[in-house]
Amino acid sequence: MKTITIIVPCYNEQEVIHTFYQEVTKVIDKLSYDFELLFVNDGSRDKTLAEIITLRMKDKRVTYVDLSRNYGKEIAMGAGLDYASGDAVIIMDADLQDPPRLIPTMIEEWEEGYDDVYAKRTSRKGETFMKKFTSRCFYKLLSRLTRVDIQKDTGDFRLLSHKAVEALKSFRESQRYTKGLFSLIGFNKKEITFEREPRAAGTTKWNYWRLVGLAIEGITTFTISPLRIATFFGGITAIGALVYMIYIVVRTMVQGVDIPGYASIVSIMLFLGSIQLICMGILGEYVGRVFNETKNRPLYFINRHEGGNQ
Repeated sequence: MKTITIIVPCYNEQEVIHTFYQEVTKVIDKLSYDFELLFVNDGSRDKTLAEIITLRMKDKRVTYVDLSRNYGKEIAMGAGLDYASGDAVIIMDADLQDPPRLIPTMIEEWEEGYDDVYAKRTSRKGETFMKKFTSRCFYKLLSRLTRVDIQKDTGDFRLLSHKAVEALKSFRESQRYTKGLFSLIGFNKKEITFEREPRAAGTTKWNYWRLVGLAIEGITTFTISPLRIATFFGGITAIGALVYMIYIVVRTMVQGVDIPGYASIVSIMLFLGSIQLICMGILGEYVGRVFNETKNRPLYFINRHEGGNQ
């Protein structure tokens, strides 16, 4: 009988762990597969780990990896892929915004030969207009900057074949944008749609600063277009400065010495200085990522792992 691992990254999710378990088991108990529920505790500060251990005591299908600290969801998913033992893997959030009812459909598509069965959101209930708007703008920007076809309006909720999992495990960069990696590996993909519900309990762990950081990761990981844009602006300002210099020289030769304009000079200096700082910041983002990757540090450390008969 084939085994399917359900990876569940968790960070301070004590309010919803038991509800998630109950809803998922209602679905998987009706399916003719062996299941592993692999919870990845991403350095939770509440009783998330204790709740997971309680579930394991009554159901050996529940396994867990307890990370040594909070590494972030991207690394937590990577750890889950490393420790998953199934023939296929399903990645889900613990807050039940990823509906368990789609699991049978995902498995059916996998059995038809698809390697990446991903769930696309047709609506996002419980999210603010600003969050939805900024998300759309980000995906539009990213799709124009990168040559990789990044899937829009999709999260991490998907089923991955063993072949796709092995491909993802080969990426060991420390600063990850997993949504882009799903697209980068290619393979045979299948889209299914759903309406995303609000969280079943608790509060979201993603604030705008974290979302901005994730957006920067996505852009700098999958395209060097910002560097080219900085070069373009540098070239345009250099040409403009050269034209203006020639104009000043010719004007001085024809009309004589003119009284310089303080306001215009300061404005030009501030503008050029701003462009330089922006370009230096863009360059710094890429240099910083190169620096971090060259250290070749382990992606994570774990406190404890219990799985199978352990």
